Amino acid sequence: MKLPAKFVGNIACKLLVLTLMAIPFSVTAQSWDELAPKQQQILSPFEKQWSTLDQDKRSRLLRGAERWQNMSPEQRKKMKQRFKRWQKLTQQQRDAIKDRFKKFQTLAPDQRARIRKAFKRFKSLPADQRKKFRAQWRRMTPAQRKRWLQHSRDKRNNDS
Repeated sequence: MKLPAKFVGNIACKLLVLTLMAIPFSVTAQSWDELAPKQQQILSPFEKQWSTLDQDKRSRLLRGAERWQNMSPEQRKKMKQRFKRWQKLTQQQRDAIKDRFKKFQTLAPDQRARIRKAFKRFKSLPADQRKKFRAQWRRMTPAQRKRWLQHSRDKRNNDS
């Protein structure tokens, strides 16, 4: 099943951001002075406002710092690029991504797995093919998109 590039791209972005926020972290949020030096270094942009942040925000930042520490230099580079793209989004775009991610989370595990598999297939396409597919999808009317998705589902079911 092929998914629309815009939908797949938005899911990927949401997954990345929300994965960072959802990773379990054993250390509870605490005062700035109680943070480990490495945590303080990573979280230094938040030092001045740390005491005013709510417990949930601190916990998410600490989980993100933990994940950051465990990343390879290449992973950190990719994460910085993704974060820059996220920062360029409007609040409305970010909210839409978060909403779509929440909807994604409500899907059955097999549906989520199919979407992830389709996204993986899409990402494995050469860049020019992905670009062509995106352009084709954007030119479709909502009715055409619906028919295309149904056809893809039918084809997938017949191939099974």
